[in-house]
Amino acid sequence: MGLSFCAFPEKHFRGGSFGQRNPRNDCGDIGPSQTSPYSSRGSILSKKYLDFVSRKLDIGEHSGFAVKRPLNKMLFPFQKKIVKWALNMGKAAIFADCGLGKTPMQLEWASQIHKKTKKNILILAPLAVSNQTVKEGLKFGIKVNKARSMDGIQPGINITNYEMLNHFDPESFAGFIIDESSILKSFSGVYRKSLINFAKDIPYRLACTATPAPNDIVEIINHAEFLGIMSGKEILALYFRLDGNTTHKWVLKGHGQEHFWRWLASWSVAIRMPSDIGFKDDGFVLPPIEFKEHIVESKNNGTMLFPMEAQTLQERQQARKESIKDRSIMAAEIANINNHTYAVWCNLNSESHELNKLINKSVEVKGADSILHKEESLSGFADGKIRVLITKPTIAGFGINMQICHNVIFVGLSDSFEQFYQAVRRCWRFGQKEKVVVHIIISEREGAVLENIKRKEKQANEMMINIINHVNQYQLDGVCRETMEYRENIKCACGKCI
Repeated sequence: MGLSFCAFPEKHFRGGSFGQRNPRNDCGDIGPSQTSPYSSRGSILSKKYLDFVSRKLDIGEHSGFAVKRPLNKMLFPFQKKIVKWALNMGKAAIFADCGLGKTPMQLEWASQIHKKTKKNILILAPLAVSNQTVKEGLKFGIKVNKARSMDGIQPGINITNYEMLNHFDPESFAGFIIDESSILKSFSGVYRKSLINFAKDIPYRLACTATPAPNDIVEIINHAEFLGIMSGKEILALYFRLDGNTTHKWVLKGHGQEHFWRWLASWSVAIRMPSDIGFKDDGFVLPPIEFKEHIVESKNNGTMLFPMEAQTLQERQQARKESIKDRSIMAAEIANINNHTYAVWCNLNSESHELNKLINKSVEVKGADSILHKEESLSGFADGKIRVLITKPTIAGFGINMQICHNVIFVGLSDSFEQFYQAVRRCWRFGQKEKVVVHIIISEREGAVLENIKRKEKQANEMMINIINHVNQYQLDGVCRETMEYRENIKCACGKCI
């Protein structure tokens, strides 16, 4: 099975493969000599129906190019296929699971754009990932320059942190990559808008992240708007409806699900394993992982006869604060029993402070620390210079490779499955040689949080299977992109807007 990324079923559209158009039917348009697959009433009805459809549906051209020069020899075959597709698209998203090589793919994409345009490329990455990307570039023979402002820009590929975006001029770049693009949800609306405005006139754009939840409307909108595919208002109007029980929750329209998956597949690829797109999984089978739950006994605070499971957000926060000391002691007992490397994740500054006091040879990284301290500590841990790293998933949970470590401790959990998943995958990723052991330490009053994470994990797995199956169903060898016209304030015959 070859790799195909066009969103349209063959019976509807017949596009060329990877940029090669059918000379009779450019971009798969149904010609006058063809019978519409939707009609059985003759050519007159077919023509009327096609005219109607053509007014509603526009098949957008890709903005990229078919690469003719050979790609980096160190890339795996499935990575080369994805890079070729992304170059053909010009503006695309790669939703590849942790460890599948998003960094070398985006670097090769950037290298090919630079070779074609002779202009500079900018990569935006989370803190400490910049240094990691520079090192990764050396392995693949691609030079990457780390810059903090326009004064530090060098010809070719440049990388900086998300926080430094306002120091750069978009007119200086032909290509723009956002690495770990899922992190955009963590930023304010003002920052996301400024990033989208920064990118709007850059011809080549790429977003790379581990596969996002397909029902996360914010994440879909972030990626589609960054790539210039469609606005958030259009996405909601075309594919979603408000849940009848709320006024703020959006769900996929029942009759629009297939159109949504086709649209998503027309500008993105989702992959957990190479076999998802028809390649062998050799070298990409993960080692075993074991989860160990440790329950700390909750103390009776005097307000009830027996400790009760925390249900509300306020109750959960109170339960975490009450058990900080006990949970930290248990984590220290686990980490101090040997000299192995440990990644210790927490959610509160009071937790990290207590852990840092109790765990031998540990380094604490918190939000208030300087960028220099964060970068040196995170890079030092990834390089094996620090035995125990204590930090939060919001600080170091995205993008950093920690295969050097196979012992993970969560000193409490938040309700975010994505943060939990990303933190685990810093260590449990392709390239890890050891069995990964994950310790989860919570108080008995926090049981509802753990059950919530397990429920979300099950849902996420089901959704991932769903999105990959749907996307693969519609992936052909074409590079057409599906777009639809959305208009507000359409006037009816009476002259009023509807």
